[in-house]
Amino acid sequence: MKAIGVVGLPASGKGEFSKIAEGIGIPVVVMGDVIRNAVKKAGLPPTDENLGAMANRLRAERGMDAIAYLCVDAIKERNAPLVLVDGIRGDAEVRVFRKQFPGFHLVAIETSFPKRLERLRERKRSDDVGSAEGLLTRDKRELGWGLGHALKMADIRINNNGTLEEFTARVTELIRGMERGA
Repeated sequence: MKAIGVVGLPASGKGEFSKIAEGIGIPVVVMGDVIRNAVKKAGLPPTDENLGAMANRLRAERGMDAIAYLCVDAIKERNAPLVLVDGIRGDAEVRVFRKQFPGFHLVAIETSFPKRLERLRERKRSDDVGSAEGLLTRDKRELGWGLGHALKMADIRINNNGTLEEFTARVTELIRGMERGA
């Protein structure tokens, strides 16, 4: 089994990357689902504030690699030649996946701040922030989890400042290449 991970700042295109992978038959494990499920279990609404607080709490209680360890079984259960891990937020998580899945590849999605802010305003997810200040706050929180270090650890980089069609073509080509090598 081969696993690839996707890392990027908020609204960089990790979710789109996952949709593209699913569209070509690659199973996806979304790390954020662990957080969303914990928030739901706690009876809280899925706001950015609640999701961030839960992520901080899990990491404080179990370590910076807690979310990754909570995803390892889900990845293995997919029992597929290639599985995508969406939403890596720190270098500790990358180390877990590299240890658990030899040959693990990390893909960084790079997108400008203005483009990410524009996307947040358009997608209107319950945990999205709509202001530059809110996005800076969210970036700062996630960088505090080691996101900047994880971005530096990437094996592959994809620029996502262009059109969705351009991004889809690059991601599809990348995944097809990894499938052939899986």
